[in-house]
Amino acid sequence: MAHLILASSSPRRRELLQQLGLEFDIFSPDIDESVRSGESVAEYVERLAQAKAAAVQQQFPNAIVIAADTSLGVDNHILGKPESKQHAFAMWNMISGRKHDVFSGVCVRTKNQICSIVVRTQVEFQTLSSNDMESYWATSEPIGKAGAYAIQGIAARYIPCIEGSYSNVVGLPLHETVQLLQTVKALN
Repeated sequence: MAHLILASSSPRRRELLQQLGLEFDIFSPDIDESVRSGESVAEYVERLAQAKAAAVQQQFPNAIVIAADTSLGVDNHILGKPESKQHAFAMWNMISGRKHDVFSGVCVRTKNQICSIVVRTQVEFQTLSSNDMESYWATSEPIGKAGAYAIQGIAARYIPCIEGSYSNVVGLPLHETVQLLQTVKALN
């Protein structure tokens, strides 16, 4: 396989991709992650994954680039990473005691091909008390996480069930990523 690059500095994505036994380098592009007016969560994450892949492809034209972006969707709102404690609490109040969707856009790109997909997983969150929120914030785990939680960490205690891909909620849907890699390899 050609030189593989993960277009992300996320330690979770790195760990997930390592589970597949692949050798890869990491190069994290700097792109504008602003939400466009009227953009759905699915459109947003796919656009960002494609933009990240394109930015890295320009730097490494002979590589196979894997890029991803993950966000939550609830009540037509896109929930990204918390900007503050208050922002995290506002997000938790939106998902507390109900289900929400986690979307990941994944793009695998070569100089000749672009393959992308959006994966959706539904996550149920228990009702959170103020004490739950204060305690969880104090762990620092929510910082830098879409929706202000990490399913693979302490937040698992608040999640009674999911419907769909667990690795998607962590940040990189592995099955679908492998399918995209196989498509690119088959077409090269």
